[in-house]
Amino acid sequence: MSLNMPALNIPVLGICAAQSNAGKTTLIAQLIPVLMQRGVRVSVIKHAHHQFDIDHPGKDSYKIREAGAVQTLIASGKRWALMTEMQRTPQYSDEADLTSLLTQLNTEYADLILVEGFKYAKIPKIEVYRPSLQLPLLATKDASIIAVASDAPLTLSIPVLPLNVIDNIAEFIIQQFLPQQLISS
Repeated sequence: MSLNMPALNIPVLGICAAQSNAGKTTLIAQLIPVLMQRGVRVSVIKHAHHQFDIDHPGKDSYKIREAGAVQTLIASGKRWALMTEMQRTPQYSDEADLTSLLTQLNTEYADLILVEGFKYAKIPKIEVYRPSLQLPLLATKDASIIAVASDAPLTLSIPVLPLNVIDNIAEFIIQQFLPQQLISS
């Protein structure tokens, strides 16, 4: 169901909003345990609009990265993380490339990839919309938005899901992307 994205063996679904602080991360954090209870393993790609660090000054990985390493992989028996300094690569751009990021995930580890942000990506998306924030509704201009999760009633030609009823949103996702995993809750 994805458009202009690499061929993956699992579905990709975006969670978007007109801008930051609309509740995208909160929705994803609430969805993951509900989907897990229904047997769905979820991986997430999160867009960041700013420079960020996952390691901190004084840590060995930070020293290695700051010394000029293009990639630094930190690993233990419990987890590993790969950091790539994109400005040190020939593919550097001011914006993250979702297509490239999707190919970095191991699709054997998950049943669904949720993508937070990347509101202009041509992938199926659920828009988080809160009328009280007085932000534009993207769904009226973006055909790749397949539903809107809102905290107020809306009349649209696509499904409007109650933002605060996570079970309904999870059920919609399963029905649309993972019908083989329909499990009654």
